[in-house]
Amino acid sequence: MQNVTHYIPILTTLISFAFTAALYKHWRYKPEAKHLMWWTIGTLCFGIGTLTESINTLAGWSVLNMKAWYISGALLGAFPLAQGTVYLLTKRKFADVSAWFFIVYIVIAAVAITLAPVDRSIVDPTRLTGKVMMWSWVRLFSILPNTYALIFLVGGAVWSAVQYARKQGSGNRVLGNWLIAIGGLLPGIGGSFTRFGYVEVLFVTEFIGILLIWAGYRVITRPQSVPVPVAALAGMEKTK
Repeated sequence: MQNVTHYIPILTTLISFAFTAALYKHWRYKPEAKHLMWWTIGTLCFGIGTLTESINTLAGWSVLNMKAWYISGALLGAFPLAQGTVYLLTKRKFADVSAWFFIVYIVIAAVAITLAPVDRSIVDPTRLTGKVMMWSWVRLFSILPNTYALIFLVGGAVWSAVQYARKQGSGNRVLGNWLIAIGGLLPGIGGSFTRFGYVEVLFVTEFIGILLIWAGYRVITRPQSVPVPVAALAGMEKTK
């Protein structure tokens, strides 16, 4: 039976696509800014993931939608966002190599998930879960990109917040990076609850998470009175 929390992804989807539009507008003024490109892709994938959750609530469960949910959420939910931070914090060569590695990795994982047979006898129409895939090993593909996202999206934002805290006149960037760190962490926490059947926790953490990330982005790109070095997402300011 559906409850009110199952309708939260509808609002999350609208917010994610609005954030995507804002990022795309920012990126188009400086197309060579790879971090903005990846962040635009990231919020789009995030929105697609919550869109599949919305479809499950409004139209019912289906194999196609469940697998789209798993690919867009478990594989692509946070990786593109983290890749944007990688382009800001690391050398370009490492960023390019890691990007291509994960592109190939995720394509292979997506193919395996698409081909995995589904055990319909354990399907709960009100809950999306990867447990229904009979090839349980395909769920292991999500570990690597999500660990990568934890290190660079969350860890990168925390590192940047600490670095900026040491500089005068950089309060916006400190606050913004902390908001992004918390926002990036929440969906991962919610995702862990889905393994125990509590998908409603994911819906709430996704909603709060995308709001915090967007708030962090807005705070960071706010004009600063004192210029400081680029770190983490603060690099977006240079594309204005």
